[in-house]
Amino acid sequence: MSLFALDDDACATLGARHGTPSFIYDGGTAEAQFRALRAVLPDRVRLAYAVKANPHPELLKRFAALGASFDCASIGELKRVEGLGLPPDRAFFAGPGKREEELALALSLGVRVQAEGFEDLERLDRLAADAKAGEVSVNLRVHPASGAEEGNRIIGGVGPSAFGVDEEQVPDLLARAARLRHVRIRGLHVFAASNQRDAARLLATHAMVLDLAARLQKDFGLAFEQIDLGGGLGVPYASGQTPLDLRALGDGLAGLLRTHDWFRGELVLEPGRFLAAPCGIYLARVVRIKESRGIRFAILEGGINHLLRPLLTGEPFPVKAVHRGGRTARFTLAGPLCTSLDRLGDVDLPTGLAPGDLLAFGMVGAYGLSEGMTFFLSHPQPPEVWIP
Repeated sequence: MSLFALDDDACATLGARHGTPSFIYDGGTAEAQFRALRAVLPDRVRLAYAVKANPHPELLKRFAALGASFDCASIGELKRVEGLGLPPDRAFFAGPGKREEELALALSLGVRVQAEGFEDLERLDRLAADAKAGEVSVNLRVHPASGAEEGNRIIGGVGPSAFGVDEEQVPDLLARAARLRHVRIRGLHVFAASNQRDAARLLATHAMVLDLAARLQKDFGLAFEQIDLGGGLGVPYASGQTPLDLRALGDGLAGLLRTHDWFRGELVLEPGRFLAAPCGIYLARVVRIKESRGIRFAILEGGINHLLRPLLTGEPFPVKAVHRGGRTARFTLAGPLCTSLDRLGDVDLPTGLAPGDLLAFGMVGAYGLSEGMTFFLSHPQPPEVWIP
């Protein structure tokens, strides 16, 4: 997997044509990523693109044409997917704090709700009664007691969580849910990994979810038509990192379906980063070079208003100086914002880096502009350019 969707000539041309800072998305790269994953998965595994990774309308249309379903986590994402004109069974609605108007829209659209707790179930039941709807099938999100990635800042490990219902609280919830007239739990949702590039660890998590589903079926008679394994498929952010072994993932999922032959429904994967990250490039020029008490800074025309992920995770996006080579030195990348939080990482770049030089950041097709602090300090929003 290439860390950069475009070569130096293309970056220089597009930077001159569209201005900087700017985001460039290559549709061919996104399609290739989707096809590569789809090709190794068993037929009973559905791909639901996580819209939060990048909601660009052209990206959604591209994935929809390839047969993707969509994992939505807000009313805005639901409306974007509604605009694609897809059958309702190709969308899911997740999120820990669903407002009533959001649940009402999901119900009217017929999309499958990933219920986070009894509140979701109770509100949906009341809305279904008001709408004189029939039975409403939902997936229940469970926060597992073990098997999640401990210490992961994005998903929170197995400690206290705002997401889902704790595994040990499931019996009480099911007893209360049995009294509801319209809502029926027919699926399980567990999201327990983030940016994992080790297929064996992903598969261990997926096995944990299937084991949990088996216990819930045996102990409470739940008949699952669908088990949503969440996302977590990782991508490299540095040249030395090994990409996810797709063949091992696909073969492992096929093996889990064989060993869990009690389950006859479909599995769902929610990749966002994996599908979208490789297609994106962020272009920004150097404004100043300065040294301060032994630290060499490259101050750029864009910062965490456009790329927040390095601040959140401590891991920079891969970056290169376009048409620049030679010996390298360590630079701290700073943006134009009036806060010392505006840092894009410590990276090695050519020692001759100078104002006006163009930098290209790779793997920004996911959690790039849509995650940035776009409106902080009222800098202009950069263009997003789609290359078919």
